Amino acid sequence: MRALLRQIVSFGLIGFVNAGVDAAAFFLALHTVTDNLIVANVCAWVVAVTCSYFLNSRFTFRKAPAFRDYLFFAATQVSGLIANTTALVLAAPYVPLIVAKIIGIGAGFVVNFTLARFLVFRAPLGRDET
Repeated sequence: MRALLRQIVSFGLIGFVNAGVDAAAFFLALHTVTDNLIVANVCAWVVAVTCSYFLNSRFTFRKAPAFRDYLFFAATQVSGLIANTTALVLAAPYVPLIVAKIIGIGAGFVVNFTLARFLVFRAPLGRDET
């Protein structure tokens, strides 16, 4: 149970840093690449998911990065992208865009941690770190 709590805290701290990466990439894309919220969010996601994979590999789950794992991680994060984008688009007409982006990031966090913990970085059966 302590290992899971440590992973949640680490994932959350990295997620907090990565939220800044995501937001910065989103607003940069929105002002230089497109005026479409969905396209800008997908551009930001590509940057953020890459950063997230490498940081979480090293610090949260303590595994060496591997290209195959990166592709699997990115694939699992698509559900988080969908949650993030849906929340962003639904909130954007009612709140300032930065607030809508924060709401989207929060929605994606729950989905992303769950998939990363139980699919990408799972411990082999019978071996859970403490």
